[in-house]
Amino acid sequence: MAFIEIKNLTVEYNVTDEKGEIHAEEALSDVNLVIEKGDFISVVGRNGSGKSTLAKTINGILTPASGEVLVEGMSTKDFSKIYEIRSKVAMVFQNPDNQIVSTIVEDDVAFGPENLGVPSKEIRKRVDDALKSVDMYEFRTNGPHHLSGGQKQRIAIAGAIAMMPECIVFDEPTAMLDPKGRAKVMDIIKTLNAKGMTIILISHFMEEAAEADKILVMEKGKL
Repeated sequence: MAFIEIKNLTVEYNVTDEKGEIHAEEALSDVNLVIEKGDFISVVGRNGSGKSTLAKTINGILTPASGEVLVEGMSTKDFSKIYEIRSKVAMVFQNPDNQIVSTIVEDDVAFGPENLGVPSKEIRKRVDDALKSVDMYEFRTNGPHHLSGGQKQRIAIAGAIAMMPECIVFDEPTAMLDPKGRAKVMDIIKTLNAKGMTIILISHFMEEAAEADKILVMEKGKL
């Protein structure tokens, strides 16, 4: 069984036209894809091609209009499985400010494991290990608002790592960073993959996409 299997996936958005009438518009159209454990896949394409929509279907943020997304055989349309799916597939978004929920770095990294019901002693270990893995342990008692954009993104990645997923989907994680911050984030991503984590990287930067084992191109909602 494939780790992630996408079958005939179509996703629609409601769009209001010039007359004020609402109609459905396809963001993804009949997408098929198989991702195995340990893969490092990058997804590229122009704005509006469907990259981020594809990313958000993999852990159930968006649900299919038709077709399905399976994570270890579990359908993202089955809401009883959504916590289990999200414990296996975490996401890191473009803007870390949209993911940071606490006023102390270590509390923010603990947020995901707490929601999964992880015991307190285990959370402490996960938080420390995750912060060390992104070279942010010394900032654990700081306020995130005092950090740079690159440091905030590393905290967001630590939060995903602390959930101990099998896969992380990175949706343009370096888009708001300077070259030094981008390089640090890419180093972390490559290290995670080298340790066996499945990586799906949505990126505008071809030099980043080229680090992956396979590059997928989206165009007008199709793969």
